[in-house]
Amino acid sequence: MNRYIALCTVAACLIFSACSGVRNLKKPVADMPAAFTPALDNDSACLAELDWWNFYSDTTLCKFISIALENNRDLLTAAARVEQMRELFGIARANMLPTINGTVYANDETNDYSGTGISHDREIGVKVTASWEMNLLGSLVWAKKKGKSNYIASAEEYNGMRVSLVARTAEAYYRLVALENELSIISRTVESRSESLRMAKIRFKGGLTSETVYQQAMVEYSSAASLVPNLKRQITAARNALTLLMGEYPQDSLTIGVKQLSPVQIEKLPVGVPAGLLQRRHDIRASQQKLAAAMANAGMTYAERFPTLMLGFTPGFENNELSKFLKSPFTFVVGSVAGPVFDFGRRKRRYKAAVAEYEQSRLQYEKTVMQAFTEVNTAINTYKEARESSILKINLCKAASKYNHLAQLQYQAGTLNYIDVLDAQRRFFEAQIGESNAIRDEYLALIDLYKVLGGGWRVD
Repeated sequence: MNRYIALCTVAACLIFSACSGVRNLKKPVADMPAAFTPALDNDSACLAELDWWNFYSDTTLCKFISIALENNRDLLTAAARVEQMRELFGIARANMLPTINGTVYANDETNDYSGTGISHDREIGVKVTASWEMNLLGSLVWAKKKGKSNYIASAEEYNGMRVSLVARTAEAYYRLVALENELSIISRTVESRSESLRMAKIRFKGGLTSETVYQQAMVEYSSAASLVPNLKRQITAARNALTLLMGEYPQDSLTIGVKQLSPVQIEKLPVGVPAGLLQRRHDIRASQQKLAAAMANAGMTYAERFPTLMLGFTPGFENNELSKFLKSPFTFVVGSVAGPVFDFGRRKRRYKAAVAEYEQSRLQYEKTVMQAFTEVNTAINTYKEARESSILKINLCKAASKYNHLAQLQYQAGTLNYIDVLDAQRRFFEAQIGESNAIRDEYLALIDLYKVLGGGWRVD
């Protein structure tokens, strides 16, 4: 009993000495301000708590996102990496258990000593060997922790790719809708200016107006029509970008069902508190696990500097005759302590390299937290400016529409020059494009805000 207590005491001391390998590692500093400045809302709730299928109300977009989450090749690659790290973690866990091997053999050794004749030395055996590395210094425990942290980090990176994929799909969708809306505006404008050109030509041929008016109408028509080819090229590129995210080959058309972006109707956008980013942001969670893996690696390399205790037990049967095989049991017990005597500082340097690796991970974690806060702060400001710009562009478009209508009436009444009508048409056309782009930019800013807050990563 006393020997058992003494052995446990020695083992505890050894484990304590192994733990000292990480005891002096510097902890990361992740202090953040109490609130985002400027914030959209001081509510402790957060926009990111909404699942993506609730945040995006467009059913067509939700369908595209679902397809992307199922088929996107980058996401599937990340899922395969998670499975790889899970299996490697299983190996680290299994290393803590004994290794059992079986051997069945038969041999016949012949000898002829000094010409006395050939003698046979036969042997038949069945043996099972069990070996176990005693985890006195904690190296296997640290290896297990390292494998677990790497596995969880890969899962967090997978969740991060989900967040990114959801956002990128939404961005590609709204860019495509905005481009198609712009094409619709241009097509209507081309049709309108084509009619104006026809009327200007009739008036010019009839001697009612000068050629200058006709040429002005021609310039306005050609200016609008020349925008169509380049815009169609952009639509094709945007459509292909969306199908690529969805893991599909290019398609000639997509059933979007939305030809015009409506203004954002969200009245309240709570962004929560900065501390919530530590729980929601996938990159912070992954960086935290990588930091834990680096710490475990430091503990493991420290423990490997000390000797290891191996225990082995081999039972079985061994005889030179098969008839007496089961009557000849065999057992072999071994215990060994092995460790470096003098390795010219290799293990010590390996431990110091692991500590330096931990320091890199610690600084990277601090940078990730700082970057997350900065991204949210930037996204808040970007959305506020995009929202303000959208409101101004909508009002401008309404005013330009009214201005164009009045100019048409005054021209028909003969109280306004045609050049003023062209100016009104041009301003209305530019205002429509500006409104469409401003609403698109507000949607993109909202998507980015949702993403940087950590929204969209939960599995449905």
